[in-house]
Amino acid sequence: MKAEPTVVLEGYTYFECPRWREGRVWVSDFYTHQVLSANEDGSDVRVEAEVPHQPSGLGWLPDGRLLVVSMRDQTVLRREENGDLVVHADLSAHATGNANDMHVDADGRAYVGNFGFDLMNMAPIETASLLRVEPDGSVHEDATDLHFPNGMAVTAGGDLLVDETLGNRISAFAIGDDGVLGPRRDWAVLGPMPESTDIAEGIGQVVVAPDGCALAQDGTLWAADALGQRIVQIREGEGVVDELTFDTGVFACGFGGDDGRTLFVCAAPDFNEHARKDEREGRLLSVRI
Repeated sequence: MKAEPTVVLEGYTYFECPRWREGRVWVSDFYTHQVLSANEDGSDVRVEAEVPHQPSGLGWLPDGRLLVVSMRDQTVLRREENGDLVVHADLSAHATGNANDMHVDADGRAYVGNFGFDLMNMAPIETASLLRVEPDGSVHEDATDLHFPNGMAVTAGGDLLVDETLGNRISAFAIGDDGVLGPRRDWAVLGPMPESTDIAEGIGQVVVAPDGCALAQDGTLWAADALGQRIVQIREGEGVVDELTFDTGVFACGFGGDDGRTLFVCAAPDFNEHARKDEREGRLLSVRI
């Protein structure tokens, strides 16, 4: 189905990680180094944090303090009550590429992915680990050999879903009472596992590149296809069952609005850092589902 989006925000560089909290949509803009929030219609824009090393994943501790991934120095930052940003966790001993998306649970435990290699400079593809950050800031490597672990969501049954952007699959991990992840299993297979480690060849073997994602009320996963200008609806064990197509690249999505049925979509012409950081073509769109 062709999407008929509404423009919420425009004139930015490259949005990622849309989150809905307390009546506002929050989003990271990579190359202005800002975390922003706004009303659902895009009014009352506020700069919530400035992250010099590039913001990405967002979440909140139980006491309401913001957590934000700082990509290039591989840290998770915490915004204190006075607005200061401090290092909450240092991921550098475990992350092998830029830190990226993050899911923070109700207990303040964060799961953080990373690129695994230097994507923007066309380095050979390497797998990466998924990291668990406890509320005290301690870092643990919970899963290894993931193919670009990216967007995440937690199911009603307590499984962590992880988009493997370069792996043609959505992986699931049972979450233990202590937050430790169980063994990886397939939640949805979207195509054959790419075999080439050459970035151009490997990307050419990707059928669906699931990026930022969100769970719908019916338990299906809606994920941006970073290579396909579409949001795909994925059902466990079946794969893609529907899609929304766009006239631009789309790289993340999240449900929000007063009834939870507004899908916020991060859009830009492409994900090429060298082009995006010099342009102001990033937009936040919304689609009613």
